[in-house]
Amino acid sequence: MTQPLISATAAPIASAPPGAQSAAPSPPLPPPVGAAPLTLPCGNVLWLLPQRAVAWPAARMVFVADVHFGKAGTFRRAGQPVPHGTTADNLARLAGVLAATGAEHLVFLGDFLHARGGAQDALWDQLMPWRHRHSRVQMTLVRGNHDVHAGDPPAALGFIVVDEPWQPQDSAPVLACHHPQQAAGKTVLAGHLHPTLRLRGPARDVVRTPCFGWGHGQLILPAFGAFTGAAPTALDASWAQFAVTPTQVVRVPTPG
Repeated sequence: MTQPLISATAAPIASAPPGAQSAAPSPPLPPPVGAAPLTLPCGNVLWLLPQRAVAWPAARMVFVADVHFGKAGTFRRAGQPVPHGTTADNLARLAGVLAATGAEHLVFLGDFLHARGGAQDALWDQLMPWRHRHSRVQMTLVRGNHDVHAGDPPAALGFIVVDEPWQPQDSAPVLACHHPQQAAGKTVLAGHLHPTLRLRGPARDVVRTPCFGWGHGQLILPAFGAFTGAAPTALDASWAQFAVTPTQVVRVPTPG
């Protein structure tokens, strides 16, 4: 299959070699509006953001999972009527996350791309200008199951691409993964499950919302992508669950 092309006028984004440590990050910023703090066993504090992302303020790092770029295009080529504009929506929200957190390193926890058929020039034509606008931000992709089949992003995007588990900082026992998994003595950040919650209101109304799940040393992120599936029973009922609303992240009481 012919590989997608990148415009010859688009200069590659410089990236550090895999495993290289970034320079000392800038001082952390105060939490964005609506964020819920989560203190890890190692003492590091993360912010769970209503933008369906996780910020690590002390490291000036932000994590998202399951963007699935190219999914809508893949479905349209198969003759399915699906929405337009999902790529622009994803990019705008990613830009908002970077602005709100002051992050200097953006980590994709797998499934950056949905399928090889979605990796077309039209997608790169949107991604490259966005990447150049954020050229100061280091970006790392932890390969997920969809990325294995879709292939790595073009080198011109300047991503560091790694396999799971990946430890962003040698000094902190935190692992970046795509698939949920336990690691003795470490906290795992992962995606893959696309977790959601069903919330019931006093008028017996029901709403489904994305959620974070925290349990057994794992923090599971909701899917970031604007056009992704959802799994309402993905998390163990004993885990702490945090509902994501448009303006804030709220911990939901555990049943019983």
